[in-house]
Amino acid sequence: MNSEHSLIRPVVGLTITTATFLLIPLIAMQFTNEVNWTVSDFILAGFLLFGTGFSYILVTRILTAGTDRSTLYKIATGFALFSGLFLIWSNLAVGIIGSENQPFNMIYFGVIALGIIGAFFARFLTKGMIWVMFSMAVAQTVTAAIALFTGLHQLPESSVAEILGVNGLFIVLFVVSGLMYRMDSMESTSNQLV
Repeated sequence: MNSEHSLIRPVVGLTITTATFLLIPLIAMQFTNEVNWTVSDFILAGFLLFGTGFSYILVTRILTAGTDRSTLYKIATGFALFSGLFLIWSNLAVGIIGSENQPFNMIYFGVIALGIIGAFFARFLTKGMIWVMFSMAVAQTVTAAIALFTGLHQLPESSVAEILGVNGLFIVLFVVSGLMYRMDSMESTSNQLV
């Protein structure tokens, strides 16, 4: 019962925030033809935004209940979720390799699946999340290497520099998140020694 009441306020805030973000393209559509979202675009965007925010609430409030979650853990979790959302959003909007219709881009959803499955196996504990984030960085690196070795850099939309740059950005995001989890782990270990 207590956890239900502790979820109401954050979920209401998340709902308002999601609706506010969805107003941006809706308003833009009234002034320009450059923004042309369909109903399904709004539904998918709402699902991604709300789902990411709700995942953060669940992980930091419910799934890790009974453990001492530091501010650094919460920041690392938020950063990890943002990185995953950014990868999905970019891939759906314009595609990481070539255009959004390039079949190779489906592999990037495997990186996200690795993160989700890994987080559950790690039970969202700090030491496990370190490995999950570094594994996602390795998976992103392997995906970029496969793209280059299969000649996808020859597509008009994707040069070698673009493939390395975009994938490098996501690799850095996942590594930074892993390092934040590692710092949290070291901090909690030193606090236990005191």
